[in-house]
Amino acid sequence: MGILKIAAACAGVLVAAGAAGTAYFYGRTMKRQQVDMERTIKMAGTDWSQYSDILAERKAFMLEQPHEDVYQTAFDGLKLHAAYFPPIKENSEKKRVVICFHGYTSKGLADFTGLTDYYFRHGYAMLHPDARAHGDSEGDYIGFGCLDRKDALGWIDWVLQKCGTDVEIFLHGISMGGATVLMASGLELPPQVKGIISDCGFTSPKEVFTHVLNTMYHLPAFPIIPAANIVNKRLAGYGMDECNAKREVAKAKVPILFIHGSKDTFVPVKMCQELYDCCASPKKKLIVEGAAHGESYFKDMKAYEEALDEFTNNL
Repeated sequence: MGILKIAAACAGVLVAAGAAGTAYFYGRTMKRQQVDMERTIKMAGTDWSQYSDILAERKAFMLEQPHEDVYQTAFDGLKLHAAYFPPIKENSEKKRVVICFHGYTSKGLADFTGLTDYYFRHGYAMLHPDARAHGDSEGDYIGFGCLDRKDALGWIDWVLQKCGTDVEIFLHGISMGGATVLMASGLELPPQVKGIISDCGFTSPKEVFTHVLNTMYHLPAFPIIPAANIVNKRLAGYGMDECNAKREVAKAKVPILFIHGSKDTFVPVKMCQELYDCCASPKKKLIVEGAAHGESYFKDMKAYEEALDEFTNNL
């Protein structure tokens, strides 16, 4: 076989391998039917079993409180679900609502099980949306913040309709939810949105996928990420770096509190620093030493709650 035929055969093998790798990667990360929460938890590397008692206790208390299922229609026609909890302790000074955005492969009444205790104690009402393609919300393709930030505008409007225009709204997100609220910071937000809290949020799907491929799968980003980007534009309607939180926080006007764990291997802490450096609005930062992905609140509740107190009380 001549050298050109050998080269062509090798190129064909590489193209086939790249296509197969892209299909495998895309299906496992972007399509609702194939993503798996247990796999995500394993990749993130956080040992949640050590917090099982407090999580069970707080979940039971949360679900005992009055709450209702609510729905909205997204900009692209999907039916989205959330759970609304009115305040159980009236705040005589301010009427406040926090909208809680969960992480990848999770759902509304999961990632904030621990933090609901803080918000209950401080007199907040809470809205816990299921992101598109998660929980009881419709959708086949995950939005990774790029589409979810548009859904966030709908939930903000729902809160205004429910609670009135004299309400103060906070957006709090964890992981993909953290990216969602940061990406939303660059949009035109109503004046009732007083603050944004991002816990271990990433910059963009492209950058976090590249990190995961490099560090966990020991694979180069090319050709998988560029190919997956083309597929995602056609199927999900957005590019993987179409909305980058670094670009969005550079336009932000609402104050932002950045929180991240120093031992996060899933979304590296350097992303938090990049986001903080790019942020144009008033900002605060808390790095929790020794905390893995999404673990910051449980690793140091005192520091986390003090940071929330300082941030929200000064707005």
